[in-house]
Amino acid sequence: MNASADKTAIRDAASVLLIRGTGEDARVLMGQRGSKAAFMPEKFVFPGGAVDATDREVTLARPLAQACIARLAQGHDAPQALAVAAIRELWEETGLMLGCAGAWPDPPADWRGFAEQGLVPDAYGLRYIFRAITPPGRPRRFDARFFLANAEAVIGDLDDFSSACDELSHLHWVSLREARRLNLPFITEVVLAEAQAHIAGEEMADSVPFFDNSTEVSTFRRIA
Repeated sequence: MNASADKTAIRDAASVLLIRGTGEDARVLMGQRGSKAAFMPEKFVFPGGAVDATDREVTLARPLAQACIARLAQGHDAPQALAVAAIRELWEETGLMLGCAGAWPDPPADWRGFAEQGLVPDAYGLRYIFRAITPPGRPRRFDARFFLANAEAVIGDLDDFSSACDELSHLHWVSLREARRLNLPFITEVVLAEAQAHIAGEEMADSVPFFDNSTEVSTFRRIA
């Protein structure tokens, strides 16, 4: 397969909605993509990105909840790898770490900085809340899973983004209400609304919304 075909192939991806505070005071961490980015230029998004091959090799300190695993398995053969990718992308793009203290003798190259902090990635607090596939005709296409996480699970200073890569600029905590005034992709607006519903309730929802744009015909269904 040539390089141009690779770019338009649907790739698995994962994003994290990191929530700080509760109720009307709840804020979410967002950043802005660059003006020259091939995918969603200048849009404000949640930290996230494509799943890497090495994400399948990482052992989590604590796994996802079984309900999340079961739902992720409907469309992916390695559910834990999606959680690993979400944690890695959060760390790379913001410098914030979801992990537990532990030894990691031989981490993959792109996880060495994480391991050097004496941490092993921890997926226990992630909640799978949304899935969406990018419509045809876009320069990049992803089968994206969105996870909700409480910022209290982060190790370190929630306002220190000094270790972040340069993929996202203007990293900041914004209230869920004010976030909708930003330059957002449509699907980000939809996911924000879903996040608000989850924050309002304590229990995990009975199903996960799925916007399926894998073909020319867009469909909506729920993953039970």
